[in-house]
Amino acid sequence: MARDLQASQEFYGAVLGWSFRPTSLGDEFSVALADGEPVAGMGALASSLQAAVAWTPYFVVDDADATTARVRERGATVAVGPLAMNTGRAVLAADPDGAVFGLWEGRTIPGWSVGQGSGPARLELRTRDAFAAAIFYGQVLDWGSEERDSCEVRYENEQVLVRDGTHMVAALRGGAVESAPDPQVRPRWHVSFRVADVDAAAGAAGAAGGVVLASPVTARGGREVTVRDPDGGLFTVTTA
Repeated sequence: MARDLQASQEFYGAVLGWSFRPTSLGDEFSVALADGEPVAGMGALASSLQAAVAWTPYFVVDDADATTARVRERGATVAVGPLAMNTGRAVLAADPDGAVFGLWEGRTIPGWSVGQGSGPARLELRTRDAFAAAIFYGQVLDWGSEERDSCEVRYENEQVLVRDGTHMVAALRGGAVESAPDPQVRPRWHVSFRVADVDAAAGAAGAAGGVVLASPVTARGGREVTVRDPDGGLFTVTTA
C-alpha cells in the first residue's frame, strides 16, 4: 500500500524494472509485472489512514472466517475483514508480536509462489521469538499439519524454515529487541525481490528518492542490499 500509487509505480519501475497493469479492484490497485509475469500487488493507501507504508504478505486460506477466528483465539489482532472483494475475501491482521500479515480466500494466480517463478525471492519474519511465531502461524495456517497437504516446517541455521515441496516459502528468525526504535528490527514481515544487478538497483533507488541502508553484501549465494522507498517501505533486492 502506497501513499501515492503513481509515484510508487515510477519508483519501483526505475529500481526493479517493473511494469504495471490495472486490476478488477479499480483504479487504486495495480499488479506489478516482472518480464510480463506478476510479482506483487500495489494499492493506494487512503489519505485518512496514518498507517505506515510497508510490504505485506497475504497467505491463501480455504476459509477466511475460520482462519480469522483462529487468529483471534491465539491472542492476535484482526484489523480488517473478512472484506468481500471482486475476486475473493481479504483479511488484514497482526500476529501477537505486532507483525502485520494478510489472509486471502479466493482466486489466485496458478503456480504463483514465493521462492519460485515470478514470485518474490524470499519472505522473512523478523520477530522476537521464532519458535513462538512458528507455533502461531502453524496453528493459524496449518503449517506442518499431518492431516492434509501442507507446508513443512524445519529448524535450520538458527531459523525456522517453511517449505512447500522443494522450495522455501518463508523463514522466521528471532532477535528483535523489545520496543526497539529501529524499523529494521521491530517485528515485521520482510520481502526480497530478485534483480539482475544489485549495484545498479541500489543506484537507481538513490536516484529515485529512496535510501540504500547499507552497502551491498554477498549473502545466501548472491548479492543483496536493503532499501527504503520514498514512503518508508522497506525491501531487499537480491540476485540469489
